[in-house]
Amino acid sequence: MRVDLFDFDLPEERIALRPAVPRDSARMLRVDAGGALADLAVADLADLLAPGDALVFNDTRVIPAQLEGFRSRDGNQQRISATLHMRSGPDRWKAFVRPGKRIKQGDRLHFGGDGATCLSGVLDATAGERGEGGELELIFDLSGPALDEAIMATGHIPLPPYIASKRGEDVQDRKDYQTIYAREDGAVAAPTAGLHFTDALFEKLDARGIARHFVTLHVGAGTFLPVKVDDTSEHLMHSEIGHVSAETAKALNQVHARGGRVVSVGTTSLRLLESATSEDGIIKEWSGPTDIFITPGYAFRAVDVLMTNFHLPRSTLFMLVSAFCGFETMHKAYRHAIDNEYRFYSYGDASLLFRSTS
Repeated sequence: MRVDLFDFDLPEERIALRPAVPRDSARMLRVDAGGALADLAVADLADLLAPGDALVFNDTRVIPAQLEGFRSRDGNQQRISATLHMRSGPDRWKAFVRPGKRIKQGDRLHFGGDGATCLSGVLDATAGERGEGGELELIFDLSGPALDEAIMATGHIPLPPYIASKRGEDVQDRKDYQTIYAREDGAVAAPTAGLHFTDALFEKLDARGIARHFVTLHVGAGTFLPVKVDDTSEHLMHSEIGHVSAETAKALNQVHARGGRVVSVGTTSLRLLESATSEDGIIKEWSGPTDIFITPGYAFRAVDVLMTNFHLPRSTLFMLVSAFCGFETMHKAYRHAIDNEYRFYSYGDASLLFRSTS
């Protein structure tokens, strides 16, 4: 499909720079399978689901994956910025580096310092090979838990570009840009639909008889990359590492067998579940990289309801929700959201989408 079919105009003032307080006070647009719309709040979620339904959350934890430093070569230094994307070994990460074109394989990279002082406390790496998607492999001098600790001490929270271009990261973002149930370190970006959940909302869901299950997909920096091609068939998706346990797969299959619905909290959970599901609709234990790219025409196998934030124009995620609810329905829903001053993107409001049956 043509990428420009997924374009729309979004006023700058609709981009949220801070989350709602409390988190579950955010607005939520319900989009029914037939296209009907209703303006609600995240706090209403329990009343919109039925006993026996099951929510599926991505429990990945955002790490401070934004590294600032300098490149050294032949005694010369240049400022660089690296966003870690996906771990490729105990001492290796794939990363998007700026300015990337000037970095050659074998260059020494130093993070956490300004180059004007001694290198004590600086996280050092060697530039490795460049991938097809433009990412550079960084081979760090540290490995395993020691590297993890150094990244935690040196890095910054990689706020999405549409927020970072308007303000800097601060202490509050370390809390705001993390779900309350995050536990598996490794994400570069938050699974943002999950940012809306609070302990109070969990209590409402428990009382309603709605189960909670967890999967892990470490969201990579590729989620922020624009679609630069003219046709969706030419777009290259970046891989992300995920895991669905045998226990979770069995529980979700039982939900479907009893007539309940699988409700994905976020597109990351959905993409992982669809990767783990066979053509006959059976969710299986699964572990590894996924580069699934969902566009209109895709036949969903696992997920019945999707809770997600409002996405960027021309993005792979707007393509995904258009596949889930219908192309025309989602354009109508986004026009409604813009006209009614919903807040967009990572810190913005939510939508609750019921899968189209057509």
